[in-house]
Amino acid sequence: MQGPDGTDIPTREGKAAFGAWQTWYRVTGDLTNGKLPLVIAHGGPGCTHDYVDSFKGITALDGRAVIHYDQLGNGNSTHLPEKGPAFWTVKLFLAELDNLLAHLGIADRYALLGQSWGGMLGGEHAVRRPKGLKAIIFANSLASMPTWVAEANRLRAELPPEVQDTLLRHERAGTLSDPDYLAASRVFYLRHVCRLDPWPPEVTRTFALMERDSTVYNAMNGPTEFHVIGTMKDWTIEDRLPLINVPALVISGKYDEATPLVTKPLVENIPDVRWVLFEHSSHMPHVEEKDLCLATVSDFLKLCDG
Repeated sequence: MQGPDGTDIPTREGKAAFGAWQTWYRVTGDLTNGKLPLVIAHGGPGCTHDYVDSFKGITALDGRAVIHYDQLGNGNSTHLPEKGPAFWTVKLFLAELDNLLAHLGIADRYALLGQSWGGMLGGEHAVRRPKGLKAIIFANSLASMPTWVAEANRLRAELPPEVQDTLLRHERAGTLSDPDYLAASRVFYLRHVCRLDPWPPEVTRTFALMERDSTVYNAMNGPTEFHVIGTMKDWTIEDRLPLINVPALVISGKYDEATPLVTKPLVENIPDVRWVLFEHSSHMPHVEEKDLCLATVSDFLKLCDG
């Protein structure tokens, strides 16, 4: 991949020690070139960086460094399948993010993009008003899990009756790994998570890795996007959003599980905010409308570079 000046873009990977564990990261671009570096926090909780990999293309657009990382328990970072739900907390992942920023030497100046759960984490980070945070992007994210669940159930009620019946039957029986339940869930995912069919390899890769180790996702969220029974089921940040004191961009898709009602508190309660809706996307505009999404984020960050 080449930068806007035609030169090859440097890429490096590493691991940051986080207590007794390791956080894997990758830096695309040059952290010292003066452009505001962008940290990408993936969703889940319990996904991997793979499905948001396309955001590295922002480096080719404007030259800024883009940092991907796998949150603890996921992807290339330390896995801890023996840890129970009480271990996996917002506080833990905030501490991991702070540790990564310090490790990379960018804690005094950076932007943060959080996708889905990553936006929940990003919001929790931003309301603390860290001095180095200069801009934040909420990508297909939320401010209230109860609102998210209510909207997910509304969207679920629009699925074909036979699909709804299959989902409900297996949820009542507790057979959530049954192939029929997974197939019925995929109907929802193809409508409201990623509408590309087949899914791009990087999206498929994340879901395969989550299936291999679903510790974090099951603990904090639950078995599916619309059956949220994990520790985050009552989470909200709505009343704290006015504390965010940096420019914010909210992006979402027309067919997104993060519906307008879900994103509304972000748009209405963050003081300096703008919202962009992608007309042909659901939960992943960064792959469904990749070029437009990356350009939108890049243009916003250019306004914040100074």
